Amino acid sequence: MSKKYTIQKAPFVVPTTDGKLIEEHFGNATDQNSKISIAHMVAPAGWSEPFQTPEFEEYTYIIRGKKQFNIDGEIVVLEAGQSIKIEKNIRVQYSNPFDEECEYIAVCLPAFSMDLVHREDS
Repeated sequence: MSKKYTIQKAPFVVPTTDGKLIEEHFGNATDQNSKISIAHMVAPAGWSEPFQTPEFEEYTYIIRGKKQFNIDGEIVVLEAGQSIKIEKNIRVQYSNPFDEECEYIAVCLPAFSMDLVHREDS
């Protein structure tokens, strides 16, 4: 009989140097699933990362705080309770230029991978 479900009690904590918490619950790093990744994240106040042009769709749901998206030159700010889908192969920069941390869930289809994200040199 095949397994009916999987409960994730020990997500993979991605090592970072920018103060951002990344807990991958399902995906390449956790269960070698390359189809989808689901991560819980907390971005500190003042955080930003380089532009990227990923080969995956990314869905973001904001739990608390605010997060800024620079989507091919257009600035979009989401607040708690809002969500966004960014199509693959779109140049985007994620940041939290605000004075409070931002907690959110990110879902990538296919799964997040350093080989697919195409981050620019900062």
